[in-house]
Amino acid sequence: MAAKIKRNDQVQVMTGKDRGRRGEVRQVLTGDGRAIVTGINMVRKHRKSGGPQQPGGIMDMEAPIQLANLAVVCRACGNPTRVGFRPLEDGRKVRVCKKCDEAID
Repeated sequence: MAAKIKRNDQVQVMTGKDRGRRGEVRQVLTGDGRAIVTGINMVRKHRKSGGPQQPGGIMDMEAPIQLANLAVVCRACGNPTRVGFRPLEDGRKVRVCKKCDEAID
């Protein structure tokens, strides 16, 4: 099955504590159905010191967020949208915006 959300996509959070915020997808965890988005779903992680090269302390990091809570932001219309697929003449399949019918890829 083709992926509706891919790495480097601009997405908007639709539900949760970060609702309405936008960010770029850094990594998609396909097995879990989650993605890591830059600056979204920040958590604090307490880390133990791992020697002189790795100091301990409280680190801020992004936690994975469910793909169902994200919507791709269309580059053409600038709105969060659902994603559809359309085959091209050369046989390739591209993602399209459901609102303005423009290709996302």
